Parts: sequence; structure tokens; C-alpha cells
Amino acid sequence: MPDEGNFPLRQHKARLFPVTKSDPRSRPDGPGQEGNPISFEPAGLGNPRWRVLFIMTVGLLLVALVLSTGKARAAWDEISVFLKLQGKPERASASVLSEHEIEGLDQMPAQSQAQLLLERSVNHYRGANDQIASRVDRWRGKIKLDDQLRSLFMTALNSDDLRVRAAAIEIDLATRNLEKTSATVDALEPDARGGDQGPRANALWDIGLLGNRGVDPDRASRILLSQIHDSNQNIRYWAVEGLAYLGTNDTVAPLLQAFHDDPSPMIRERAACGLAQSGMLSEKQRRSAVPQLIDFTDDASLDATTREWAFQALRDITGASLPHDSAAWRSWYSSSSAQWNPVTRD
Repeated sequence: MPDEGNFPLRQHKARLFPVTKSDPRSRPDGPGQEGNPISFEPAGLGNPRWRVLFIMTVGLLLVALVLSTGKARAAWDEISVFLKLQGKPERASASVLSEHEIEGLDQMPAQSQAQLLLERSVNHYRGANDQIASRVDRWRGKIKLDDQLRSLFMTALNSDDLRVRAAAIEIDLATRNLEKTSATVDALEPDARGGDQGPRANALWDIGLLGNRGVDPDRASRILLSQIHDSNQNIRYWAVEGLAYLGTNDTVAPLLQAFHDDPSPMIRERAACGLAQSGMLSEKQRRSAVPQLIDFTDDASLDATTREWAFQALRDITGASLPHDSAAWRSWYSSSSAQWNPVTRD
């Protein structure tokens, strides 16, 4: 916009209808009384033709103003849609890991690389997981789960994208210098099956994560299942958690069993979470638990709280907004199960 100091509009702006002494209303002998303030109504409007022209001009200006305001409002309405919290996601950019970031990675310490790439993975930047996969083995023993990386890890572990969760698991294993080999499972198994509570719980968690990353998953399942009925509640907790993160088809049934049968409310709730949202089960695998969960909702052998958790798990898995009513869920499942193609359980 031109600077008004360089363009003194007030001094140079011409008047379309300047007030002059020829206007009878500005003279003492006009219709007004002597000494009245001079009228600033445009000269010549006493002539009907001039008055019509003036009215038409003002009318056109008003129409133009209304139309321009309407267009501006319409443009704002279009923009404001993007600012609302409701509706479909609106991408801010192409979400691609930039060439500049990729070029700078090798100049960063391992800790900074892990933090940057996990943050980009959480935000679904294309290329971030590829970079993590190619670098994570080099990070092993060189990175730690400090406050910043731990925060990112927890966010990633709760992502709606299993690949982001997998990236978090890879980084967690690297922070604890765990090599993804059968030899690592060999070393962990004795602790997982016995010994002090702390190392035992850690070993169950680690074995579940290693199995998820393809390291002896069947063996991992056997080790975890051997501990799911242990007398120690904390051990059962980490066996259930390990099964949820192992994420194979054959972990669904024991999670359902723990949810139904474990004497501890904490374990039952943890099993429900593993079935519903947490862990590494896919959406399709979780859906295979729906018929059994519906049965749990009116199972008289369960307490009211556990039945409520079954309803919550059903809603988390299916996204269906149904009341806590077993008959409503049975009717819904009967009419929609053909679309689900659930995983077949052994």
C-alpha cells in the first residue's frame, strides 16, 4: 500500500461536488436563516435530474459494497471450514521428510536422530520410518529414554498407526541395547520364567517386543503364556501386556480368558485394554474378539464393572455408538458381521 506521507490524499483528493457560494442554501438569502451552518449537500441536487443521478450512484455503490462483502464473507466461510475441529483431517503439507533433514541426520548425535525421526513418525512424515529402520541398529546402546524421548515414545506407542507403534518399539529396544536375535531371547528366558520380580517383569516385556519384531514369535508366545497364571499379580500383568504387544493371532484367546477369569481387576482391565486399543493387535484381530466380548456383557459370573469394561472394549474396537445393552449389540453384530471378515480363531 502507498505510504500516505508520500501521497497526501487529504490535500489532493478532488471533490466531486464542491460546495460553492452559488449554492442558494449557503447564502443568507436562501431558505435557511442567516448565520446557519453551510450545508454540505452536493450542489445542483435541486435539479431533479441531478438528484436521480445521485441516488442511482449511491445505490450502485451500496450494491457493490454488499456484493463485495458477500464475496468476502463467502471466502472467509470457506477458509473457516479448515479451522474447525470437526470434519475430515486437513493436511498441512505433503508430510514428507525433507531433503534438508535427511542430509543433516548424519551430523546429529544418535539421540537427536532418534528424537527427530520418532517425532516425524508420530506425525506421519513419509520416509521417517524408513530412516528409523535403516539407523536403529546403529543406535543400539547409544541412545537413552530421557524425558524427551520417553514422551515421544509414549505418544508413538498410542498412535492409531501400528507402523508408528512399531517404530516406538524398535527405539525402545535400542535404548536398552537389546539385539534382535534368538540369543537375546535365550538370555531373557530364565529371568522371564523365574527369579526376582523386577528382572522377570522386564524380561516378559522385552520378549513380547522382540516377538513382535519377528524374533521367535512362537517361542515368545509360549514363554508369556507360561506366566499368565502366576500367583504374583505383577508378573501376570506383564505377561498380559507382553501378549498384547506380541500381537499374533493366537494371543487374542488368552487375553479374552484373562479378561474373564483373572481374579485381579487390574489384570482384567489390562487385558481389556490390550484387546481394545493398546498393544500391537490389528483392527482385524481385535474384531475377532467381538462375539466373545458381547457374551461377556450379560455374563452373570462377571461383576458389573467387568461387564462395563466389555461394553467399553466393544465401542473402542468397533466405533459403534450403542447403549450398554447386550441385546442391542447382538442385533447390531448380527446385521453387520458379514462385513467384518473376522480372523478365524483356533
